[in-house]
Amino acid sequence: MSRRRPAQRPADCRALVTGGSGEIGAAICHALAADGLHVLVHAARGIERAERVVETITAAGGSAETVCFDLADGEQARATVADLVEAGPLGVIVHNAGIHDDAPMAGMSPEQWQRVVDINLGGFYSVVQPALLGMARLRWGRVIAISSVAARLGNRGQVNYAAAKAGLHGAVASLAREMANRGVAANVIAPGVIDTGMLGELDRDALLAAIPAGRFGRPEDVAALAAFLCSDAAAYINGQVIGVDGGMAPG
Repeated sequence: MSRRRPAQRPADCRALVTGGSGEIGAAICHALAADGLHVLVHAARGIERAERVVETITAAGGSAETVCFDLADGEQARATVADLVEAGPLGVIVHNAGIHDDAPMAGMSPEQWQRVVDINLGGFYSVVQPALLGMARLRWGRVIAISSVAARLGNRGQVNYAAAKAGLHGAVASLAREMANRGVAANVIAPGVIDTGMLGELDRDALLAAIPAGRFGRPEDVAALAAFLCSDAAAYINGQVIGVDGGMAPG
């Protein structure tokens, strides 16, 4: 019987968080930095917001820097991540970046479908694939894909978004099987309704009625789980889809 012990996270390990300038992404960046990781805060545009996240992290005693590339440009994204791997240990990737472009499928344009799939699902390939051999050499790695409760329950007007996010579930399940013996764990976090600016003008009372917990989630709720999954304590949690949704999609 194997007595293999889990490897420990390298002291100089770095973490890339795509969409790190958004509200959930920023909370994840702060949580990882507080846990001792050097955080690469990604933005495609609006690099000023990413720079503000870096400033608050460093002001709190953490370590972070910005990185800018467009996930819609897979070649650019892959090249950038390859350069990051060459520059130093990249042991954590949190694919948090995502977009939605809602419409009933009967009226959804090919462009609406393709861009949502390209960034939400294609972006996962673009940032994770170039980093895997480096993680294998480290014998340690953590990959987290941020999905959505929509991937588990469906949502009107979001066939493209739900399909792309659900695709992450299958990708992570397979990646976990491929990389587990190299010390790499891959998991999905599927948030429910998180109280961010993206709620916009939605009917908050109707949304609350669908949440058994009776409240919206906070970005910090997602970040706390991400930080745990990136720790050595979570080494045996692999290939899982974990909801942070107040009971909307149990099981």
